[in-house]
Amino acid sequence: EREKGVTIKASAVRMQYQAKDGEQYELNLIDTPGHVDFNYEVSRALAACEGALLIVDATQGIEAQTLANLYLAIEADLVIIPVLNKIDLVSARPDEVAKEVGELIGTPADEIIRISAKEGTNVDQVLEAIVTNLPPPKGEKDAPLQALIFDSHYDAYKGVIAYIRVVNGLIRSNDTLRLMANGASLKPVEIGVFAPAMTPTQELLAGDVGYVASGLKTVSECRVGDTLTSATRLADKPLPGYRQAKPMVFAGIYPSDGDDYEDLKEALEKLQLNDASLIYAPEVSQALNYGFRCGFLGLFHMEIIQERL
Repeated sequence: EREKGVTIKASAVRMQYQAKDGEQYELNLIDTPGHVDFNYEVSRALAACEGALLIVDATQGIEAQTLANLYLAIEADLVIIPVLNKIDLVSARPDEVAKEVGELIGTPADEIIRISAKEGTNVDQVLEAIVTNLPPPKGEKDAPLQALIFDSHYDAYKGVIAYIRVVNGLIRSNDTLRLMANGASLKPVEIGVFAPAMTPTQELLAGDVGYVASGLKTVSECRVGDTLTSATRLADKPLPGYRQAKPMVFAGIYPSDGDDYEDLKEALEKLQLNDASLIYAPEVSQALNYGFRCGFLGLFHMEIIQERL
């Protein structure tokens, strides 16, 4: 992430904000991957939100992947708050870039917030814009449970941890839940919120963003975009937009030493626990002996898997 300057793994956090109007607001923030290979994960995270911050680098202007994600946010009917970052740098072109952004989304250039995240300049204006411009979450606490899974990771002790946004209903720590895409039932090991570390709670209500430690053993059982519902009171239908990850790039991966084949197999198995979009199958090459044919979301995803291996 540091080398490429991009977010690879989404992260979520809940924060309390004391606004200038004297009210205390609870903000649930999700930082999504920026790269086009993770387009589907980004679309699910956007589906979990009421608004999006369009953060543009004042030295570089609007980049292609930012544009692609902006269109996803517009399709999801989100409120867009444009922000210019890195205004402290010598090479910053705030007026020029603000004009670009203004022409793109129709916001007057002088109304675009200009910040330096590094130095903390005007960051309070961003938080004020969130509480002023974004609508509060919709959703009915008494309706059947519908919770959108927008990300997940594997924990050796708690199984797959699903990052969720509760759209309708509520989840209690002792409820039995069901995944609507594959029909699997589960009893949560733990539920909670990111504050900023994983903090257990007794319940999650409509509008909340948090996590469910499912106890499931592979991420492929608990896929991004799936809908969690209650096993005792099923929702009529899942939330829209779910689809299975589809590999777009294929490559053969072989150990340089044939004796390392079992180590490579074990490493791929462990990687797949955390990344359901990686697929692989054994392959034999006359030149390279035994290895695996792997499918990836794109070239950048392939590079990430190589680094992790």
